[in-house]
Amino acid sequence: MEKHSRKEDWIAILTGTFLVAQGFFFLQSASLLTGGTAGLALLASQITTLSLGTLYFVANSPFYLLAWRRFGTRFAINSAISGALVSVFTDHLYLVISLEAINPVYCSVAGGLLMGLGMLILFRHRSSLGGFNVLCLYIQDKFGISVGKTQLAIDFSILLGSLLFVSPQTILLSIIGAVALNLVLAMNHKPTRYSVNYGQ
Repeated sequence: MEKHSRKEDWIAILTGTFLVAQGFFFLQSASLLTGGTAGLALLASQITTLSLGTLYFVANSPFYLLAWRRFGTRFAINSAISGALVSVFTDHLYLVISLEAINPVYCSVAGGLLMGLGMLILFRHRSSLGGFNVLCLYIQDKFGISVGKTQLAIDFSILLGSLLFVSPQTILLSIIGAVALNLVLAMNHKPTRYSVNYGQ
């Protein structure tokens, strides 16, 4: 397939990270969780004084090394920049938007869909958000198992573990969002339909 230009990649990174940050905003507004390092950061933000953006970037940082070793320097740098942009956007969205009325079901679905769309855009432009995204991309690249399937398995494991800290109702609503996120990835990022060489 024809490669995206560098300009297209950077526009996509800005678009994808903005969408992910919007999804974060909906989930955080309703005190919901999700899977992966995003879920860990959302959970930690409820029990610490550190900002969600800071926690998210710190949780993702160790995975940028895996991205570099498996997919090369460009992919690792793109992923680190994407993670940093999501962190900055997430911590400053309150300056331009606020929710007066919060429906947790809507926030769960909207948050999951927005995050899934943002991740999909990043994956198709040789980037990721670090964290378990890199591991899922590695599994898809190595074994041909779609990103959505492995991400869903990891997400459910994290959400089930979160039962120790939050209510079952919160977990149930969070699972709805995680399913929405992973459906976007599972249906639109199958290795047999769309091929991206992350190392170039």
